Amino acid sequence: MPTKKVIQTSHAPAAIGIYSQAIVVGNTIYLSGQIGLDPSTMDMADGIEAQIQRVFENLRAVANAAGSSLEDLVKLNIYLTDMHDFTKVNEIMATHFHPPYPARAVVGVAALPRGALVEMDGILHTQD
Repeated sequence: MPTKKVIQTSHAPAAIGIYSQAIVVGNTIYLSGQIGLDPSTMDMADGIEAQIQRVFENLRAVANAAGSSLEDLVKLNIYLTDMHDFTKVNEIMATHFHPPYPARAVVGVAALPRGALVEMDGILHTQD
């Protein structure tokens, strides 16, 4: 059975519950959900666009701590409290990725931790 390795970095918000920022098993990295918290202050970014940008920065920081990058992302799950923000997610996501894009799901939710407007988690697969 493959060994689980816990990933923890100060360049992304500390866990606000009982979970790891990421878990590595073999060539697969499972990223926990990230919201728009600034890791240095633990304050929420102001507004949906700033939160989306911060979430991608947080995901990138955890991926980097695992020795990977967002280029290795194969599955991205996005949770929005307002589906009207779907277009903003696409616009900002386009600045962080290029084809081939990861598989993706976008789900409307009633609420997210700390009053966040967006949360994302994902799965990366590396060649190493």
